[in-house]
Amino acid sequence: MTSNQLPAIGSKTRPLILGISGASGLIYAVRAIKFLLEADYALDVVASKATYMVWQAENNIRMPPEPDLQEQFWREQAGVPSRGKLRCHRWGDVGATLASGSFRTLGMLVIPCSMSTVAKLAAGLSSDLLERAADVQLKENRPLVIVPRETPFSLIHLRNLTTLAEAGARIVPAIPAWYHNPQTIEDLVDFVVARALDQLDIDCIPINRWQGH
Repeated sequence: MTSNQLPAIGSKTRPLILGISGASGLIYAVRAIKFLLEADYALDVVASKATYMVWQAENNIRMPPEPDLQEQFWREQAGVPSRGKLRCHRWGDVGATLASGSFRTLGMLVIPCSMSTVAKLAAGLSSDLLERAADVQLKENRPLVIVPRETPFSLIHLRNLTTLAEAGARIVPAIPAWYHNPQTIEDLVDFVVARALDQLDIDCIPINRWQGH
């Protein structure tokens, strides 16, 4: 590779930003972290302030705010103690590397993504590091994949998602399929995560893809 050639999407030479917002369904984030780390990707993880409250409400588990402890937390939740690279950032640290377009990345995956986060991104607001990092991907024309977890969608939700799609984001709703013969909840979750990672040209989840009749 010459000095002026960029790594292809899916290359492991740059980190992938993983944003986790306060939507229900944090298992989507856990499974994404699991498979990406097992495939030896480098991850920069930023969880929104609301994520801490959702973890407490849904799992009765306290998520530590300290980056080092949070790294250990995510590795424990994902069951991957040592593979890959994982760096966590405080939600309010808008001076972090992720906040600058000069920080080269593979792009960003926001999973799950709340409608509040969708609305702020659609309006160009950056009130925390997650929102700023996502805004940076759009302005730098890098991949931004949004996995909204809400139902039903209101007209406001649909308009905001359309705005993001028009700005270049890929929208992958947390809607599982059944043609791959899922047997567990994890199978349903993994299908959604795999389809989201497909948008980044990352294939690291062993799912049964459609082979035709």
